[in-house]
Amino acid sequence: MALGGWPEGPPVLPPTGLPARLDALVDEIECRTAERGHPVRVSWAAMLSGRAGLLDLGRRGRTSPNGTCRLLRAADGWVALNLARADDVTLVPALTGVTSTDPWDNAARAAARTAGAEFVTRARLLGLAAAPLPEPSPPIEADACTIVDRSGRRTDGDGESWQVVDLSSLWAGPVAARVLAAAGAAVIKVESSSRPDGARATPAFYRWVHSEDDVTVTVDLASEAGRERVAALIDGADVVIEGSRPRALEQLGLGPADRPGRAGQVWLSITGYGRDEPGRDSVAFGDDAAVAGGLVGWDEAGEPVFCGDAIADPLTGLAGALAVLRARDTGGGQLIDLAMARMAAAMADGLGPPPAGQADQGVAVVADGTGGWQVRAGDTVEAVRAGPPSLEWVSAGGRSRLQ
Repeated sequence: MALGGWPEGPPVLPPTGLPARLDALVDEIECRTAERGHPVRVSWAAMLSGRAGLLDLGRRGRTSPNGTCRLLRAADGWVALNLARADDVTLVPALTGVTSTDPWDNAARAAARTAGAEFVTRARLLGLAAAPLPEPSPPIEADACTIVDRSGRRTDGDGESWQVVDLSSLWAGPVAARVLAAAGAAVIKVESSSRPDGARATPAFYRWVHSEDDVTVTVDLASEAGRERVAALIDGADVVIEGSRPRALEQLGLGPADRPGRAGQVWLSITGYGRDEPGRDSVAFGDDAAVAGGLVGWDEAGEPVFCGDAIADPLTGLAGALAVLRARDTGGGQLIDLAMARMAAAMADGLGPPPAGQADQGVAVVADGTGGWQVRAGDTVEAVRAGPPSLEWVSAGGRSRLQ
């Protein structure tokens, strides 16, 4: 909550049911890993707020906590535009048709006179990350994952040693790999020598999201020898995690269709919108993907604000780890198509603004008289903390709450 809402106003309540869904995810992870003899406990509160604590981020209303994404009012609703990379700013004149010293002012003006779908289409054609905020809808029963059988399943058990090859970067994929490492997997992280993991730009964040036991392999993907080395790693892995747009690996001959894999291999493919058209090759980051799924907060005026720090990323990583554990419990041999926008939609449950005054089923957000905020539910009072409760978000040796 400290990461959602306006800095000068009250923090906003999360979407109804989100904490309970997160509890269910981490409980199932612990239950499944305990059955394998490596119980893992995840603190989702620490996971969702850890990067913000490391980087001293806070709530900024319709600007994401890290400052790269904004919610803009379109002619018929709201859209998110994310200028996450340095080159993205240089593309704003092509999007708006106007050159100005303030790209965000230009983007806001262009969005205001354009239908949301049209604005997003134009942005995506330029390679920018953009998404429309969907209209609130009734609760839905949806699974963020699409499962595709891809190779023979194992019938001889997993054994004690299993290997994960992690081709992903930034946040979602590494979160999944970190959970699986705590569950006993040996993780090999593969990085391109020409495009290292962007998380390395913030060393503290990189160390926080990765297991210290990971083995890192750096390769030149432009060379045949580099591609052959990665292919060999993929072919020998029990689990492959990747977070590229589908065409990226396909062009290198390293996609799931190019590598049939060993019997029982599980392939976790994390994308913004899924491996199938439309949107299969659209750029997405955690903040705009969350907006695409309707996972936002709502201020006192009933208008959208960002909910958390790039929240679709860590949520997708957590769901990805659980999906891999489920697949391995049924013999493997699956391609898991996990979309960040679908994950956000499943967590948001299609709900819109809460009732006026921040009250929701007896829960209220009130000032504490010292410049801070409290959540009150009946006789229970909890402070909204500005920082994370703990930077230790995953631990081996959990305490199972499921029987």
